[in-house]
Amino acid sequence: MSRTRIHNVRVFDGERTLAAMDATEVVLEGGIVTEVGDRARGPFDTEVDGRGGTLLPGLVDAHTHVFDGSLAEALRHGVTTELDMFCLPRPLARHRQLAAAHDDVADLRSAGVLATAPGGHPLQLLKDLAGTLLDPADVPEFDFVTDPAQAPAYVEARRAEGSDYLKLVIDDGATHDTDLPVMTQPVARALTTAAHAAGLRVVAHAITADEAHRALDAGVDGLAHVWADLAPEDPQARRLAERIRAQEVFVVSTLVWFETLSAQRPPRPGGCGHPGDLANAVGALRALHAAGAAILAGTDANPFAPAHGAALHRELHLLTEAGLGAEEALAAATAVPARHFGLTDRGRIAPGLRADLVLTEGDPTRDVRSLASLTAVWRGGVRTTP
Repeated sequence: MSRTRIHNVRVFDGERTLAAMDATEVVLEGGIVTEVGDRARGPFDTEVDGRGGTLLPGLVDAHTHVFDGSLAEALRHGVTTELDMFCLPRPLARHRQLAAAHDDVADLRSAGVLATAPGGHPLQLLKDLAGTLLDPADVPEFDFVTDPAQAPAYVEARRAEGSDYLKLVIDDGATHDTDLPVMTQPVARALTTAAHAAGLRVVAHAITADEAHRALDAGVDGLAHVWADLAPEDPQARRLAERIRAQEVFVVSTLVWFETLSAQRPPRPGGCGHPGDLANAVGALRALHAAGAAILAGTDANPFAPAHGAALHRELHLLTEAGLGAEEALAAATAVPARHFGLTDRGRIAPGLRADLVLTEGDPTRDVRSLASLTAVWRGGVRTTP
């Protein structure tokens, strides 16, 4: 079994930077990290001198949408795991097979088919994609839960399709300047209860503060976005952040998605902002950070923009601009999402865990933009070079 030693390297283990005397060497064997320290004993089949660089856990993007080519592009930027938030059954089966059979693409977890109201978000987007990026044959007739009694059967159907967690959509369309049907509160609660009974976490798509409160009332485990309709100085933002912290709910940041959305939309007459503007999203992020809520780095990467892989680098920079320290931002893309999604075999550098690793020049624990200078990526101990 091949053994690799990475030495003379700074190590960020997913939670903190290890002191040089404690960790200058990491040994990989059989796809697993076997040693972290400074006295590894040979022989070694491969030696990697990381002098001047930093070794980190492989990055986890906690909000993506996977299409053909997405997983390969993600890995090229050091994203070794993507947490997909909506993928149709037939494409998802193809992507899972790809991730299982090849080491040159990111690993994958997915919500599979999401739960939404009849006619609700994102069904309007599927119509635009069918026949272009989606084969119409891959777009099934959607199941909808309109009666709380239907929730257990709906959850069981998602489990049978391979969903790793359940995603609910609570979105009235305001962020997109439209009006959409939205899931009722009894249905949201019933789906959450049924998912928890089946051992699944529940993540809610909610874009406004009101939608976030409705998701919290339903008992979800996480929010797939920060809210973006409250002005940064609005005291409601602080109260919502404190409620999220008290309920121990995690929030996926997706600031780069709001940045993309803001850049694409023309300004409103009179200089009024949109309810999904980046400034509001940053304000929400600051409130969450101040409250001590769990923040996971995610991008909402898709086939257009934000881009898979590269967008997570931008997300981490936006997180530091919003007030997170560099190590906090890196943890938000490694140990924190692994912990909240139950990925116990990754997200940190420690003996016994997967050898999903990123080696970069410079020191991203001081400036996350150093991640742009990747020199090597390992997925399950197999090395690729960006």
